[in-house]
Amino acid sequence: MSEFEDRPGGQPIGPDHQLIAPPNKSGKSWILWIIVLLVIAGVVFFILHNNASKKAQTASSGSGAGGGRRGMTGPVPVTVATATKGDIGVYIDAIGTVTPVYTDSITAQVTGVLTAVNYREGQFVRKGDALIEIDPRPYQATLEEAQGTLERDQGVLAQAQMDVERYRIAWARNGINKQLLDDQEKIVLQDQGTVKLDQGTVQYDQVQLSFCHIASPISGQVGLRLVDPGNLVQANSTSPLVVITQMQPTTVIFTLAEDSLGQVEAQMRKTHSLPVEAWDRNSTNKLATGKLLTINNQIDTTTGTVKLRATFDNKNSALYPNQFVNTRLLVTTQHGVTLIPTAAVQHNGQVSFVYVIDPAKKVASVVNVKTGVSDAGTIAVQGLNPGVQVATSSFEKLQPGSQIFVTKQPIAPNPSEENTP
Repeated sequence: MSEFEDRPGGQPIGPDHQLIAPPNKSGKSWILWIIVLLVIAGVVFFILHNNASKKAQTASSGSGAGGGRRGMTGPVPVTVATATKGDIGVYIDAIGTVTPVYTDSITAQVTGVLTAVNYREGQFVRKGDALIEIDPRPYQATLEEAQGTLERDQGVLAQAQMDVERYRIAWARNGINKQLLDDQEKIVLQDQGTVKLDQGTVQYDQVQLSFCHIASPISGQVGLRLVDPGNLVQANSTSPLVVITQMQPTTVIFTLAEDSLGQVEAQMRKTHSLPVEAWDRNSTNKLATGKLLTINNQIDTTTGTVKLRATFDNKNSALYPNQFVNTRLLVTTQHGVTLIPTAAVQHNGQVSFVYVIDPAKKVASVVNVKTGVSDAGTIAVQGLNPGVQVATSSFEKLQPGSQIFVTKQPIAPNPSEENTP
């Protein structure tokens, strides 16, 4: 059909009424997509290249740090110490508790009203110092009554004794029969028993009166005040009136494994006394030095340990009752051994070794040693002669044959690396 036939009546359609076909955009869309993909690819390439550069820098720096041990050309700075010949103690470490020799909890032995409290809290008192006063008047009255009874009965006894002397004279002259004399002698014996009973009553009342005056039975430190004047106290009460603890001297009770008991007893038989040190909870400060006093007479079967008691003068009151302490018992002393700092000893599996420094050549060499007793940062070794210098630092950089130079500046260790000769 022609364009004239599309319209009724056969009239042709003008150009201004004809439909225009849309333009073909497929070519431009593909161009835009290509540009976007190129931009994304460029960003990804930039990120990957940047990360690769960082990894390369890290690997380069890491190889430089790790290769310092293998590829280092410069000398290694080290601190050194000189091996010496000396003595070192063999100690047994244990934990213990400060236990006073005496701790007195004083209770009332008579009933009465407190009239005075003569001590201050925390005061150091001596044996015999007045502590507490209880109203003594009821006990004074009872004592006077007993004393009066005693004096009366003593008079009766004296009269009976005079009578028996008269009866003896009369009987000797046959003035009376023997029965009267015998009866009078028995009366004297009865009166003597009565007087003795009265004397016991007087002594008892004197003791009761003395209980009203409470004095310190030991020298020590008074605790917190537990009673006040005016309080009524009961005899034989379980509540203490005052607690006194002896501070000087004091003791420490500590436990020891039964396996170590043999050598301790052997040394005790030789010296009769072994030094004992008391340290604080962290074993950083030594509190006091004393001596071993005694060993308990039995082993605790549940723990396999035995208790020991050491005594301390405690002049500075550094040891406090019930305080936890670490103890060090000196069993024996090794004489004439080679000593070096503990930090100089290195370990490679089961082998212990040190780096020996040649001061002339400035070269480090490895020497295997056998370690022994250590104490306070010093250790005894075998296989090393006194007088040689050993390295005490820079082990992460040292190798056999490493060139070194000695420095007095402290060098921090690098625990992340292990050194194997």
